[in-house]
Amino acid sequence: MRFLPAQENITAGVIGLGYVGSCIAATLADRGVDVIGVDTDASLVEELSGGHCRFSESGLPELVSRLAGTTSFTATTECAAVASADVVIVTVGTPVRDQGVLMDLQLRSACEELSKHLRPGQLLIFKSTVPPGMTRELVVPLLERSGLTCGADFGLAFCPERLSEGNALNELRTFPIVVGGWCADSTEAAAAFWQRALGVEVIRCASLETAEMVKLADNWWIDHNIAMANELAQVCATVDVDVLDVISAANSIKKGSGSVNILLPSVGVGGSCLTKDPWMLWRSAGERGLDLLTIPAARQVNDGMPRYTFRLIVEELAKVGRAPEEAKVAVLGLAFKNNTGDLRATPTQPVVAALREAGAQVALFDPLVDDDEAEKTFGLRPCASVEEAVRDADCLAVLAWHRPFQSLDFARIRGQVAASCAVIDGRAYYPRETIARLRELGFAYRGIGR
Repeated sequence: MRFLPAQENITAGVIGLGYVGSCIAATLADRGVDVIGVDTDASLVEELSGGHCRFSESGLPELVSRLAGTTSFTATTECAAVASADVVIVTVGTPVRDQGVLMDLQLRSACEELSKHLRPGQLLIFKSTVPPGMTRELVVPLLERSGLTCGADFGLAFCPERLSEGNALNELRTFPIVVGGWCADSTEAAAAFWQRALGVEVIRCASLETAEMVKLADNWWIDHNIAMANELAQVCATVDVDVLDVISAANSIKKGSGSVNILLPSVGVGGSCLTKDPWMLWRSAGERGLDLLTIPAARQVNDGMPRYTFRLIVEELAKVGRAPEEAKVAVLGLAFKNNTGDLRATPTQPVVAALREAGAQVALFDPLVDDDEAEKTFGLRPCASVEEAVRDADCLAVLAWHRPFQSLDFARIRGQVAASCAVIDGRAYYPRETIARLRELGFAYRGIGR
């Protein structure tokens, strides 16, 4: 097959060893692919080479540690190292500025550097999220500065990254992979690579643009669905209805080839994808003369949830006669979602900022985040323990429900907090039995739409 060697042993280069790149590199190496990882961050390369992983992802630190010092995975800052790779996977970041203006510096730099080391016969796979058309219009011309021709001398495919933080390694080994190539040979080579390397189903797309659009469509749907859930929660709260009961019953109906699938409301939407990908598509559509209406609406709803959560906290404090400036609030869980340490665009940050602006004393704790990163993000150093954070607290705001929190002993905590203490449930989705137990212990309880 063109652009993919027939021999069983394949060498893959991974350019960009951030969260996505590290997950892919480690998984491929664990599956028997010799991996050469490249990143411009020398400290990150040193950490990975020494078996240390800075990303809080289930199973990833253990896998990186196990691969350290083996021939299966090497990390370097030198892009020239990928010249020996059969397949080169590009996973650099593609952040956006306000309302979807793409910051393409990392992608441009990776392509320009890669063009210096391309050789005939290589297969290039791009996973960095871009607006539809950018792989064809920007990436390929930069690569062809090498003097080689895409589709004739080297293969190229776009394969959108669709991992969910907290479950990424499992999803890499099980989720279908979407492939759209520059040409039919590129598509088939990329499909064959993923099937050989990961043994997963591959969905072949008709073009690069189709594959580019898939990731944007996924995140457009997710963001819009969550916005509906968040507004549904607010409506339920006005009529004293538990939104989780409504969602559970509503999701029981079949529709089309599946079922109604309303997602869960929460303190807000964060992370590196859902907060930017819809805007990226909105701007791309606008440049083509199409004004998309649902994307700004969903973004407005989801961006407003931290303020809504802040108001819930203030309301619960008022019920016991405490003004914000007289209260201590312990925020448990700082990351943008459950079971990850990622603080990028975390909706917890504006909640904390609003509390501090209102004069509240705020204590932070999250067992999964890096304390230095947390201090940069929140302007506060997290407490060393749950006990320190909750001491004398008037409110416990549980804004990320990590697995370590599932063993929280609220009976013991009850003796450490203030006489009147509220629990604000931002993502724990406590069952009725837990809520009843909290109230028996003397806590007030308030959830998003509950």
